[in-house]
Amino acid sequence: MELRQSGRLSRRTFLSATGATLVASAQTPKKRVAAIVTEYREQSHADVIIGRLLDGYAPNGRPVEPRSQIVSMFTDQIAVEDMSRPLSRKHGFPIFPTIREAMTLGGDDLAVDAVLFVGEHGRYPFNRRGQKLYPRHRIIKRIAEVFRETGKSVPVFCDKHLSYSWRQAKQMYDWSRELGFPFMAGSSIPVTTREPPLEIPLDSELENALVVGYGQFDAYGFHTLESLQCMVERRRGGETGIRAVEWIEGDDVWKWRDSPQGQWTRPLLQRAFATNPTTKPGRPEDNAREPAVFRLEYNDGFSAVAYMLSGHAAGWTFAGKLKERLEPVSTYFGAAARHAPHFDGLVHCIEEMFVTGKPLYPVERTLLTTGALALLFESRAQRKPVATPELAVRYRAPNNAYFLGA
Repeated sequence: MELRQSGRLSRRTFLSATGATLVASAQTPKKRVAAIVTEYREQSHADVIIGRLLDGYAPNGRPVEPRSQIVSMFTDQIAVEDMSRPLSRKHGFPIFPTIREAMTLGGDDLAVDAVLFVGEHGRYPFNRRGQKLYPRHRIIKRIAEVFRETGKSVPVFCDKHLSYSWRQAKQMYDWSRELGFPFMAGSSIPVTTREPPLEIPLDSELENALVVGYGQFDAYGFHTLESLQCMVERRRGGETGIRAVEWIEGDDVWKWRDSPQGQWTRPLLQRAFATNPTTKPGRPEDNAREPAVFRLEYNDGFSAVAYMLSGHAAGWTFAGKLKERLEPVSTYFGAAARHAPHFDGLVHCIEEMFVTGKPLYPVERTLLTTGALALLFESRAQRKPVATPELAVRYRAPNNAYFLGA
């Protein structure tokens, strides 16, 4: 993956690193990975993530040999169009009936070097708030139990947000601290291409920021918040957490935007719309279906919002105001000529953690965005702002932001 520093592309670094990866993969035994999935069907997250470890992938369009190998699998559900069983026969990995057996390869001791958990897709219910009740907490609990029983642990990656529940997400995070396993989570959007290739310099004086997203509020709302957080976490002083959230929807979105409280977002919105190649002509209030605004008030006084504007623009677009720059900066996540590059970037980051034992970016980012989304749904239910003292999540952004080149 390309390494960008303060907006500058370091393609030579990436190409030399890729060459080193190819040599190392031929000389070093591959990391043994237990794949734990909710379901495995075509175009599911299991397919586009695990499939790259089975068949290879191409970050920045350059094919690389995977440095890890799927040696076992557990599926919580079997889809009608299941792919896991045919892939098991093709690639020679067993599918076990329990998570424990997948991690011990049917024995009594931990027998893998890493665990890849993809808990997205499957036939799971929704609650009355519109959140899909994925069993991520239950599955990570089973993984942690194997670590506790064997007295050993290995790196774990969890796709997307940790849970629909803040309490569950925090417990999952606490298990990683208790048992000492490297833990990384999140989606592919922060590591996909950016056009233009914007990286907020670390410790910047960021005055305010927003992101424009789209799609279903639960699944795509997380993508939207994560697109925002991976940029604003680089502001001066580091991340200190969120003290309050508010969900605004319908016509109240435009009333808030035009109010003294929301007027600061107008120039940033215009910059985001100009950056996004999918923006439709006309006014967002005429085009957007079920518009919503997610307001975030941070503990250090910083303010940010996420606009959900399905029908007016697709994808995710960040815009922010840096103190030292007169005009706002903006970038569109995912503008690349090749198809779906974001999962190449995500798999690269997953493998880096599996090989080195060190996450490329902090799981606290995912913890904070998970909690923000869960408590935004609480704000929606109560129809008012919600104080969030529990979201006092402190962390430092990595020195370098990892994302793909166009």
